[in-house]
Amino acid sequence: MAETVTKLPVKQGKTEPSSIGAWQPFEILRQEINRLFDVFGWGSWQPFPRSLFAAEPLFRRGLMRATMPAVDLVESDKAYEITAELPGMDEKNIDVKVTDGRLSIKGEKQEEKEEKKKDYYLHERRFGSFERSFDLPESVDPEKIEASFKKGVLTVTLSKKAEPQKPAKKIEVKAA
Repeated sequence: MAETVTKLPVKQGKTEPSSIGAWQPFEILRQEINRLFDVFGWGSWQPFPRSLFAAEPLFRRGLMRATMPAVDLVESDKAYEITAELPGMDEKNIDVKVTDGRLSIKGEKQEEKEEKKKDYYLHERRFGSFERSFDLPESVDPEKIEASFKKGVLTVTLSKKAEPQKPAKKIEVKAA
């Protein structure tokens, strides 16, 4: 039996001003603290490291971690691949957008269950939504981002820009 993979559209647009920009002074402070550690000889060790795909500010991570889907990020020579586990969701309830160098994955799940038996009546409703955002590295080509959804797993492929290969340069060794 052949399995079907659904391709999701990746939308592009401009960002509206948000509260994330209001927290930029904290990002600047983090960079300055890391710079001080470099100055005092602690090398590249940083007390407040951020990943290549910096997600939400730290204050939002703690509040929203329970509602965030699990996400894996893998880098290869030609692309980055983000895989998000979204069990029980349909592709029509997932929205993937690229806006001003930022990838956003949004989703909403609504479930309603009703059971009528001789002795009881059960009516349950569950709903929730999530949003994950990632700053894209400059090496990603925003025009070649693809998303697919299969068996509750969203896969977003971020192709890297083709960089021209520079020929090897031989350096002459001179006698001293």
